[in-house]
Amino acid sequence: MSWGTELWDQFDNLEKHTQWGIDILEKYIKFVKERTEIEISYAKQLRNLSKKYQPKRNSKEEEEYKYTSCKAFISTLNEMNDYAGQHEVISENMTSQITVELARYVQELKQERKSHFHDGRKAQQHIETCWKQLESSKRRFERDCKEADRAQQYFEKMDADINVTKADVEKARQQAQLRHQMAEDSKADYSSALQKFNHEQREHYCTHIPSIFQKIQEMEERRIVRIGESMKTYAEVDRQVIPIIGKCLDGIAKAAESIDQKNDSQLVIEAYKSGFEPPGDIEFEDYTQPMKRTISETSLSNSRGDSKTELKFASKSKGKLWPFIKKNKLMSLLTSPHQPPPPPPASASPSAVPNGPQSPKQQKEPLSHRFNEFMTSKPKIHCFRSLKRGGAGPEDFSNLPPEQRRKKLQQKVDELNKEIQKEMDQRDAITKMKDVYVKNPQMGDPDSLDHKLIEVGQNIEKLRLEVQKFEAWLTEVEGRLPIRGEQTRRQSGIYEAQTTPSVNNCAQDRESPDGSYTEEQSQENELKMMATDFDDEFDDEEPLPTIGTCKALYTFEGQNEGTISIAEGEILYVIEEDKGDGWTRIRRNEDEEGYVPTSYVEVYLDKNAKDS
Repeated sequence: MSWGTELWDQFDNLEKHTQWGIDILEKYIKFVKERTEIEISYAKQLRNLSKKYQPKRNSKEEEEYKYTSCKAFISTLNEMNDYAGQHEVISENMTSQITVELARYVQELKQERKSHFHDGRKAQQHIETCWKQLESSKRRFERDCKEADRAQQYFEKMDADINVTKADVEKARQQAQLRHQMAEDSKADYSSALQKFNHEQREHYCTHIPSIFQKIQEMEERRIVRIGESMKTYAEVDRQVIPIIGKCLDGIAKAAESIDQKNDSQLVIEAYKSGFEPPGDIEFEDYTQPMKRTISETSLSNSRGDSKTELKFASKSKGKLWPFIKKNKLMSLLTSPHQPPPPPPASASPSAVPNGPQSPKQQKEPLSHRFNEFMTSKPKIHCFRSLKRGGAGPEDFSNLPPEQRRKKLQQKVDELNKEIQKEMDQRDAITKMKDVYVKNPQMGDPDSLDHKLIEVGQNIEKLRLEVQKFEAWLTEVEGRLPIRGEQTRRQSGIYEAQTTPSVNNCAQDRESPDGSYTEEQSQENELKMMATDFDDEFDDEEPLPTIGTCKALYTFEGQNEGTISIAEGEILYVIEEDKGDGWTRIRRNEDEEGYVPTSYVEVYLDKNAKDS
């Protein structure tokens, strides 16, 4: 089956068909190209998705990924990253093996098709030229025959007419013979042209056109085979990455199987265990006996026994109510001055007065009033999410529960030991370098490394002192941790009995800053210790925001609890404006804040903060 014999007269249709074949090939190339773009875009989106959910380095989120479920999630993200890489491989292979190769083949195909159809048109033009020559000789032969016939008829007419001279008859006869001769020559030319055309036509339709059409057929069949091979390559490119994608999916499944709920539960215990014992039973208080009756606000007294009873009530209430009372509110109520502020000094320069104006003796109101004030105040914490986590605390982590404090101290000791090891490795490297310089002076001056060795040695010594300090705290904490199975004691009682028994005993013999001891001050100290114990269970609240600034007009030495010393001309931050009692609460830095007389400072409130 050949196009040359079967389609000898379909030159134009074959030209259209081959052009359509090239268009189909270009359409397939465009399809594969768009598929590669989709694969690249999909891989990019997968990588961005994996990167988006990766934990950030050196952040709290990274610490939370110690659980097996979170580790499995990290493994899933990593496998998805590899999964995205396989889609990039698909795109690259399709581009190199299909798109590029087919684009080059299309250019070659277009050139070959152009050459074949050029030869076909040339053959058609040749046969058309032969046909025109045949038609020309045929028309000339026909014309000469007609002229010869007319000349013969004219000669016969002249020869039959008796009135015509012999000369005219002879002339007509010669003309007739001439026309006959011309007709014979035209006949011979026509016959020769006809034979030539028939030969050329046989060659055209039996040799030239079949050969050209056969080449076009072979070209079209190669195109069909090539597009089939490209489709097979298209499938093979996908099939090649299936095993690797399967491994990625197997990795995700294996990560899911590695999740251990028991291990995660144990990690939660290690992360949040406080080390305290559960609270014991609350003793029964018999209100029917006047001697054991709980003191109310109307029957408060400043006697020592009443204060102890009140403190007992506060201790029992701590575990239930104190978690919902902000520390700032508690300490503000305990330490804020409750007396009129001193008037500003009369002298123009307060610094001229020795020691400046003295802070007045506080007329302390009964501590139970303050205690009842913050116990009955509306809590501002709406949920435990508002508690600040991971804030800056003391160096010995004393603000944490015992178990968490032990873990933090152990972690700090390990970090310091690693730093010591790094410094020792650096010292060894510098020592080796110095030995090389001693043996080869041209490489460097060995004395230039002495100051580095001294500096590294000092760093090691400092780090070792730090390690000893934290190890001492660690030993202290490990000695204080309670043992399960001992007699059940109250949570606050265990920790306070190990740290503050002597403080409570000595508090009775201690005098206040103004020379007199007051029972309320002792109660304040004990309540502050309870507040500190509360901090072991809950992290500190965020500090009060600043609402403006102030400039000290006079020097003030705050000697009483809750006040702060200021120097003339000092600029400080205002965190609580005057409530009508003549005192303004200010802050010098994150750790220093207190009350000063409002008349001693010039306040500049921030309008936005005041409006809010």
